[in-house]
Amino acid sequence: MYKLGIDVGGTFTDFFLVGDDGSSVMHKTLSTPEDSSVGFIAGIKELAAKLNIKEIDFIEQIDTIVHGTTVATNALLTQNGAQTALVTTKGFRDALEMRRGIREERYNNHYQNVKPIVKRQYRFTLDERIDAHGDALKAMNTDELDVIVQEIKNAGIEAVAVCFMNSYLNASHEKLATTYLREQLPGLYICGSYEVLPSVRFYERVSTTCVNAYIGVVVERYLRSLLGKLKALNFKGKLLIMQSNGGVVTPEVAIKIAAVTSLSGPAAAPIAGAYYSELLGYENCITMDMGGTSFDASLVVNGQCVTSTDGEINRYRIALPTLDIITIGAGGGSIGWIDSGGLLKMGPQSAGSLPGPISYDRGGKQPTCTDADLLLGYLDADFFAGGKYKLNKQKTTDLTGRNLGEPMNMNAHEAAAGMYRVINMNMAQGVREVSVERGYDPREFLMICAGGAGSIHAGEICRELEIPMFVVPDVAPIFCAAGMLLGDLKHDFVRSYMTSLSLIDNAHFLNLYDEMKEEAATTLIEEGIAQEKIKYSPSLDLRYKGQYHEVPLEVSMEDVLNVNLDAIAEAFHSEHNRQFGYELRDEGTELEVINIRLRAIGITEKPPSLSRETVDAVTSLESAIKGKRAAYIPEVDEMREVTVYDGDRLSGRFRIEGPAIIEQVNTTIFLGESYNCETGVEGAFVVFNKYLMPDGFVVLGEEHEVVNSKF
Repeated sequence: MYKLGIDVGGTFTDFFLVGDDGSSVMHKTLSTPEDSSVGFIAGIKELAAKLNIKEIDFIEQIDTIVHGTTVATNALLTQNGAQTALVTTKGFRDALEMRRGIREERYNNHYQNVKPIVKRQYRFTLDERIDAHGDALKAMNTDELDVIVQEIKNAGIEAVAVCFMNSYLNASHEKLATTYLREQLPGLYICGSYEVLPSVRFYERVSTTCVNAYIGVVVERYLRSLLGKLKALNFKGKLLIMQSNGGVVTPEVAIKIAAVTSLSGPAAAPIAGAYYSELLGYENCITMDMGGTSFDASLVVNGQCVTSTDGEINRYRIALPTLDIITIGAGGGSIGWIDSGGLLKMGPQSAGSLPGPISYDRGGKQPTCTDADLLLGYLDADFFAGGKYKLNKQKTTDLTGRNLGEPMNMNAHEAAAGMYRVINMNMAQGVREVSVERGYDPREFLMICAGGAGSIHAGEICRELEIPMFVVPDVAPIFCAAGMLLGDLKHDFVRSYMTSLSLIDNAHFLNLYDEMKEEAATTLIEEGIAQEKIKYSPSLDLRYKGQYHEVPLEVSMEDVLNVNLDAIAEAFHSEHNRQFGYELRDEGTELEVINIRLRAIGITEKPPSLSRETVDAVTSLESAIKGKRAAYIPEVDEMREVTVYDGDRLSGRFRIEGPAIIEQVNTTIFLGESYNCETGVEGAFVVFNKYLMPDGFVVLGEEHEVVNSKF
């Protein structure tokens, strides 16, 4: 029986198949943006052919498919979601447009607010009101809803979001309205904020609920279509969908609360990063994933993926817990261009898979990062994707020279070197944003490099950030697809409880946690998780009295059950000091509780290994040499002849001195002059900067492959 992880990217769709005997297969196929399920099904059929198994037999052997989808993300980025209506409390029709009343760019005179996700004429109000204590001030009248129902029908609305003022304290009105609308509008996608985000802060709640409705129709349509196609193939296993919080859910849950899939694809990278860093003896790591369209960076601290509730996509606020992932437009398809000031830029525009880079010879005419990597010698025109795609080097040289080189008085290779440097700086800034700006020093983290193009650029990113070492796992080209097989079922619950920490009502505090725990257990048991396989992770949103923003703080279940306020306060002071460089412990400043949260984790069965199978492994390093070719050495800013190694045959313990190229079917590792590489270390290539490693640091030891939990 097999488990299959499938990650749909902007350029490629990645597949990682693991058998219950530990065998594994990696596969890539071009994505089909017009309908990503086409590439999904085509890849499964290609895998069957690759394994020489009949399609009908292969599909019956797949026990579980875990899928990361960009459907929700793309709907928000392209503003191609459903025609959505909002039903809210009278007087709050424009809260979605007013947001929090803060200009994102306060000194930009040309600043324009983001276009609201729901048009003003489709924002309807009801004359009802729950007060700040949760008491009903004005009852809801369903006669008003009848008028709204008729207007929704006349307008051709596809989805409805329901969000009333203070419904997080008392959802009775909102539940009544949501139920009534579902009865009167059976064909529409309808959701209430009590189902999506029952917490304080009206703008965050209404925005998240509207986003959920806006993408819900698109996500439901896609998943229903996918389930139908899998059924037609006689698939009888389990399909799970990756969430933005790093967990997985059933398609039914993903359809009901579609906003949990807003960062479905990239969320698997930190999960896989935590797995590999633990294998190598590290608790902290940065994962960087460079694909065809985007570059994603995220943090793992103390073995846990860092999460946030301040997520935004295309400036639309989504306040659900999501992994803290920075995404920028820097991938293999990122287009090089010259701005009005004559400066070379890279991205965020991407050539995607069609027409793709110039070198793909599919109609692309604008130079991209992949084209630069080809001209700089990092890619072999005859061995791209193992020879599956032949790259047109001559056409790439001609068009890069004409479109970028000539305007800058450079030849094609000089322009390519500039493209390489610029995109590396862009990605280094992305890593700074997820680390330095969060209060972490990237030099103290292990860098885990993923994506088909990532290991060509990782050395220069690390050199810029002074990170001494990076790791390229065997599964780096399909890192997210592999990480999906490590995901547990996860559900996040929240209850707002605004009070001073010292004035907490112990009984009410414990009752709220018990309420969430009961709801979590019911949900996970319905999804087939045994009671003994459920874990709970509580947290609190706290702040100093008078502050505007709160700080999320993970707490132990023991401190929660014992209501150990002193321990919670001490932990908060330390975390606040780490993030912001100061604390108010000695001043005796009161702490305020805003929200209490509970993450319920249903432990799933994991594959025995993520390591690839090595075919025709070599017994000496010399046997893995494929030849030599000229490649750009950034440390000296010139092309030099370097040795090219066959990385797919390197399973043993070897040391490779840079500069060199390690070439695999699905990725290429470039070692600059500053780097050496150790192969065969826990299913990964360990690359370290020989000028930055501290004295006495052990890369290969007698008993442990990598020692030291911190640099």
